[in-house]
Amino acid sequence: MFDIGFWEIALISVVGLIVLGPERLPTAIRSVMQWINTAKNMANSVKSEISQELKLHELNEMNDNMIKASKEGVEILDDDMQASIDEMKKNAQELVNPYKKESKPTADETGSNKQQASEQQDKK
Repeated sequence: MFDIGFWEIALISVVGLIVLGPERLPTAIRSVMQWINTAKNMANSVKSEISQELKLHELNEMNDNMIKASKEGVEILDDDMQASIDEMKKNAQELVNPYKKESKPTADETGSNKQQASEQQDKK
């Protein structure tokens, strides 16, 4: 982390021993270690909170995408269902009223109708 070698630690220990003395050196080492541990814990908690926020953001994006996709799927399904319902209504209407369709007279029928009409006029 700090890239401190053995000789640097030995030099810091000797200077600490000379400055603080043998009576206060263990207390000073404990308090320095507590500060270091507190700093490590804070850094780890910040790192984990950032990681959780990133995961939460990704999950929210995925959730939004899933909701959007499901809405699009429902709209497509609604269109297909409406087309099927319309087709079924049309088929049902044809089955209920098969003879209501207007049929156009064929050429033979119109010709014979004209002949019958002319014969009736001749009789008068």
